[in-house]
Amino acid sequence: VIEVYLDPDGNEVIGILRQQHAQLNIWVNLALEYYKQQKIDDFIKILESSRIHANIDYCDYEKDQMRAIDMLAAYYVQEANKEKNKDKKRDLFTKATLLYTIADKIIMYDQNHLLGRAYFCLLEGDKMEQADAQFNFVLNQLPNNIPSLLGKACIAFNKKDYKGALAFYKKALRTNPNCPAAVRLGMGHCFMKLNNHEKARLAFERVLQLDGQCVDALVGLSVLKLNQQQPDSIRTGVQMLSKAYTIDSTNPMVLNHLANHFFFKKNYNKVRDLASHAFHNTENEAMRAESCYQLARVFHVRSDYDQAFRYYYQATQFAPPVFVLPHFGLGQMYVYRGDVENAAQCFEKVLKAQPGNYETMKILGSLYANSSSQSKRDIAKNHLRKVTEQFPDDVEAWIELAQILEQSDLNAALNAYGTATKILKEKVQADIPPEILNNVGALHYRLGNLEEATKNLEESLARSKADALRDSKYCYSIVTTTYNLARLNEALRVFDRAEELYKSILLVRPNYVDCYLRLGCMARDMGQIYEASDWFKDALSMDNEHPDAWSLLGNLHLAKMEWDPSQKKFERILKNPTTSTDAYSLITMGNIWLQTLHQSEKDKKREKHHDRALAMYEQVLRNDPKNIWAANGIGAVLAHKGCVNEARDIFAQVREATAEFCDVWLNIAHIYVEQKQFVSAIQMYENCLCKFYEYHHVEVLQYLGRAYFKAGKLKEAKLTLLKARRVAPQDTVLLYNIALVLQRLATQILKDEKSTLTTVQQAVHELRISLKYFQYLSAPGDRMEHPSWMAKTEAKRSQDLLSQAQYRVARARRLDEEVLKRKQEEERQAFKMRQTEEQYKLEEMRRQKEEMLQKQQEYVEKTKNALVFGEMPSEKPCKKGKRQRTDDQYVSDSGGSDRDEGREEIPKERKRKRKPSSETEERESKGKERRRKDVGSDNSDIYLARSDSDQPKQKRCNKNVRTKKEKMRTGTVEALKDKVVKSKETISTSESDSDMDGLKITSGLNYNFIVIVSKAVMRINCMAANKSSLIPKAFAPHVRDFEKDRVRERVVLGRGHQADQEKAYHRQGPDPKVARVQARKNTNQEAKVDRDLNQNLFQGPNQDQGVVAGCDRTLDQKAVLIAGVRTDRHGTRDSTSPVSRKSVSGSGGSDSE
Repeated sequence: VIEVYLDPDGNEVIGILRQQHAQLNIWVNLALEYYKQQKIDDFIKILESSRIHANIDYCDYEKDQMRAIDMLAAYYVQEANKEKNKDKKRDLFTKATLLYTIADKIIMYDQNHLLGRAYFCLLEGDKMEQADAQFNFVLNQLPNNIPSLLGKACIAFNKKDYKGALAFYKKALRTNPNCPAAVRLGMGHCFMKLNNHEKARLAFERVLQLDGQCVDALVGLSVLKLNQQQPDSIRTGVQMLSKAYTIDSTNPMVLNHLANHFFFKKNYNKVRDLASHAFHNTENEAMRAESCYQLARVFHVRSDYDQAFRYYYQATQFAPPVFVLPHFGLGQMYVYRGDVENAAQCFEKVLKAQPGNYETMKILGSLYANSSSQSKRDIAKNHLRKVTEQFPDDVEAWIELAQILEQSDLNAALNAYGTATKILKEKVQADIPPEILNNVGALHYRLGNLEEATKNLEESLARSKADALRDSKYCYSIVTTTYNLARLNEALRVFDRAEELYKSILLVRPNYVDCYLRLGCMARDMGQIYEASDWFKDALSMDNEHPDAWSLLGNLHLAKMEWDPSQKKFERILKNPTTSTDAYSLITMGNIWLQTLHQSEKDKKREKHHDRALAMYEQVLRNDPKNIWAANGIGAVLAHKGCVNEARDIFAQVREATAEFCDVWLNIAHIYVEQKQFVSAIQMYENCLCKFYEYHHVEVLQYLGRAYFKAGKLKEAKLTLLKARRVAPQDTVLLYNIALVLQRLATQILKDEKSTLTTVQQAVHELRISLKYFQYLSAPGDRMEHPSWMAKTEAKRSQDLLSQAQYRVARARRLDEEVLKRKQEEERQAFKMRQTEEQYKLEEMRRQKEEMLQKQQEYVEKTKNALVFGEMPSEKPCKKGKRQRTDDQYVSDSGGSDRDEGREEIPKERKRKRKPSSETEERESKGKERRRKDVGSDNSDIYLARSDSDQPKQKRCNKNVRTKKEKMRTGTVEALKDKVVKSKETISTSESDSDMDGLKITSGLNYNFIVIVSKAVMRINCMAANKSSLIPKAFAPHVRDFEKDRVRERVVLGRGHQADQEKAYHRQGPDPKVARVQARKNTNQEAKVDRDLNQNLFQGPNQDQGVVAGCDRTLDQKAVLIAGVRTDRHGTRDSTSPVSRKSVSGSGGSDSE
């Protein structure tokens, strides 16, 4: 037990503890008691001595070591948070860091140690994540640890996770409902950030109930009251701030809010005092930024812009990114100082934090509107468009937008001015300022709307004169509008009125130099060069260093090709320090050096001219890298030096930069000419004429004619130069070029041996004209810019060509005569050919007509009575003892019987069938193959098939006779089923001719009857097949289907006896050799039959009828009469039975079965 006095000295206590060799826990407990008694020095001494002299020879001493170290480190952190001096704060944080590092080596994961270290990291500000990890570690072990929950709430609040912070505060409050009032204060701030003002008010009121002296709660409630913008609430809020000030007069938050209140009360002295106290009583940078801003506003209102600038700038250094009001004020100060760049940067920061801020966009639009950068002008345009969209009634924004659009979009600028004037008339109900009317008139002038421009300018002038009576500043507006009106009259070609207006301005403002210059330009345009020079000199008398006046004087000398005086004028401009970098003068000097390049004959002087011109252009590009005229000049210098490819590249870049620059188009075309790309050069010249010149331009037309001349297109060159001559008939260079082209064209025509007489005579005429031109130009006098000896040389050459012209004309005349003769001969031959072709066509048409008539006649003959059949004759009963006809006999087509014609009976021995020999079988097979081929190739062949069921309808006869006939037919049909007989026979005209079977063919046959065609045969066969039915369509495809057991016959129409000789005859029964011998005997007779047949076929429609004597037909017989060829017969025919005469029509050469 250690006994100490009630109020002992710290050093004495330390001595006692050392003598007693006290344990460390005693040291820590005593130090804590001293801290509670606010004896901080003794507290620190005891803890620091305990680290060296305390007894640690006991169990769990490490925990006491951690307590001692963490307690001392926490004290240093707390003092550092209160310290305002940055150096002292840094030292305290360093001591705390060392102590926590020592404690980490003893017990790193001690909960109290981790909590202390986490709060240390939290207060340092830049170790938020480390503090959060340590709080999480503690909460994982103790989920309801209140210090950890409060630390997590602070971290979430600083991360703007207000809902998360509120959740941690609520959890801490539920864990310990008796938490300090500061927990509810944090909840109130969270509700404020979440815009739940009612709950925030309740939280602040609860804090005041728990702690009536809580300044932060009073400030929170006062802010809620002030934001209600009601007189009573404002009064209540100010009273709360006063109470808070009474409690803690050094609280910077209270002081800043009071300063803001008194600023709107315009009590600027109190504002300055309160803000100054707030600034000096806090080390928090956000509070200091607020204090500086309040001070800057006071000095800004009092027009002390230097002090305002200083405090605005200091506020921007302290302010967090969300506090942008100091940047807005600082931007205003930069605008006042004329520092547009820094002002724009300040407003950009404000706009970045508040993208929809109307005032900031409007100011930025005004700042960027006059910028030289196109990108910034575009930004200004966008800002002002947004402003006009948000506030369509803002007249200033519309006027600012119109002024920006004047540089790029004239129509849009007019629309913006129109909107502004409409707002002024309808909503503001104010008169339109004359400046706006003047600007609108100027825009109409630039757009070519001269009448509208006149109307607006006259109205502006009248308004300015009326306003000048009340305010003298409008006198300047009168001068400006009058000058614009004079320019407008100058454009309208009302030169008298324009001159009157210019001179009226000079009466009021004699030093208005622009009026002198415009009067001089008007005189120059009218050709009054000396009067123009006088006006320019008058302008120089008012301002001897005026660059425009010297430039115009120099241009007058350039127009007269007076290089030296012009060069002196521009050199004077460049010698003036204020205009030493004048781009126009530098480029003109470069052009002068290029123009005088060819005057020197020495290469060294030419090189000197190149270098000087190049130096001028390069100087312009150094000052303005985007100057297209200087770039074009450099390209021209390179082209003169022979660097054609490099020059072309530069010209191409200039053309890409702008397509509205005529010179670069011409220079590219010149390059094409030098590279002998004449087609491209011609196209470029023509495009330049169409794009840049409304009428014919003499210089460009000469360039185009030169390109045509070099390309060898002399006719096009002549036409082009003649166009230029109509514009400038006095131009001697143009006259020389026309004469040269006419001479070259005439030479080309005269040398061409194929030229016609007219062309040669025209060439001689043009050659005479060119001779006259050359003689005119070669005469003494100042008629040509080039030496006259050139015209003399060309005149002599033209004279020589004219001396040879007669020979050329005679040659052309002979050539024309030869061509004429040759042409006439060709025309005669062509006429004969046409006549021959026409005659051939007529013959062909006649032949085709005859063929058509012949075919028509054949068709008529063959189709006559095709469907009409005569009645079948009745058969007489056969008598006994008479010989019956067999199926193998042939039926005669004549009207007589076998006995009447003296037919002999066929011996029975000959009726026996002989077995055909191998030679016969071979011939038969060959004949079959030939017949098969004929079936597919000859469409006029008709195959007829017999059927054992074919029975034509007959007349009535005796029943017994009919029975016998049916038996005979049945036997015949059965015989035909067993064998197929293919027989071919010729028609004989002799009674003695007979076949090998002994059957005779009767003579006296009427061959007109053989015109019966295949269609009738088809009908008969079909009747036999169907017994009583007819086939209406003779050419039905199914009729071609042949059965194996039917007899096939081939009928060839109109082929005569020659076809019969070419085919073998196959017949069952007689010997085929004998049949062939008989066929040869009948050849001459068949030819006669064919001739008669062919004659009868074309005699008429009724000449084919004949009478045929026949007999009764059996069921298996078919009477087939073939036109001039042959017939096959099977069966016996009664010679006594007559056959009715009928005319049979056919289809003329079609296939039928």
